[in-house]
Amino acid sequence: MLPAVDTPGSTPLATPAFDDGKEPDALRTIGEVAKALGLKQHVLRYWEEQFPMLKPLTRAGGRRYYRPEDIALVARIDQLLHREGYTIRGARLALSGKSPAKPAAPLQAEPGPLAETPARASEMPAEEEIISAIRILRRHLETIRHRLVAALED
Repeated sequence: MLPAVDTPGSTPLATPAFDDGKEPDALRTIGEVAKALGLKQHVLRYWEEQFPMLKPLTRAGGRRYYRPEDIALVARIDQLLHREGYTIRGARLALSGKSPAKPAAPLQAEPGPLAETPARASEMPAEEEIISAIRILRRHLETIRHRLVAALED
């Protein structure tokens, strides 16, 4: 498991696979980290701008070296943004220990035939199911967008 940069209710992160023969606590280049986590290098550079707590070591010539705790943070950011559906701002707040703004309370349905019929009310999806479905749809759309970008780069 990676060192903890957890938010409440988060799931444990898997250690990225580094197949380079280096020690687990060795410094890694941006290319090694990007490859292990399935990200593009420009995404990591952008996250460095957006997440002030992400500060890999920088050597002469601007070459970045990621420590194990940096890699754990990158993996957590990836999880928040790409798997849990956080926005960049929300992920930044979650990582800083502040809880992101809670969504507004759902509007209450006016009494009507659906609300009065228990059988029908139980068939309606719960709010959590809807949110989960939207997050899944968002991940699919992001995958499609990444594939389109990759296809256009070729």
